[in-house]
Amino acid sequence: MELNLSFFTGLGCGICIGFSILAIKRYFAAMSEAKNVIKQFTSNQEHKLVLVVRTDLNMGKGKIAAQCSHAAVGAFEKAQLKDPKSLRKWQQTGQAKVALKTDSLEEIKQISENAKKLGLITSLIRDAGRTQIAPNSITVLGIGPAPKDVIDKVTGHLKLL
Repeated sequence: MELNLSFFTGLGCGICIGFSILAIKRYFAAMSEAKNVIKQFTSNQEHKLVLVVRTDLNMGKGKIAAQCSHAAVGAFEKAQLKDPKSLRKWQQTGQAKVALKTDSLEEIKQISENAKKLGLITSLIRDAGRTQIAPNSITVLGIGPAPKDVIDKVTGHLKLL
């Protein structure tokens, strides 16, 4: 009699643990999806891709070019998956890319958060640290492609690089 009771107790515990794990997985999956909501914009306005460069790192011109390239490619790849309509609109309207500058880590992080809140695609680049700057340093933020007026809500205050 004890053997059967132990078996059913263990089976019940196993089922409860299994359902708990499943619920936790679903919760975290839903939370990560909610953080990465990309809005698909329908606008006839010209689209652009913005590259926000940190000037406080004193990167050389070649380093800036490489980091901007990483951000542009990252934004392009995300747009292919998450907002192909805006990507096509950007491609059809000249593929405008604008390089802007910021002088602090805090500001580039805030701009990234503001862009995400608006549903914009972002590509935050961290350097490997093999050449000029410390490993894992945030260097460039790519935003878009998206309609100019939407991107300007988060980057309109920045100056050209």
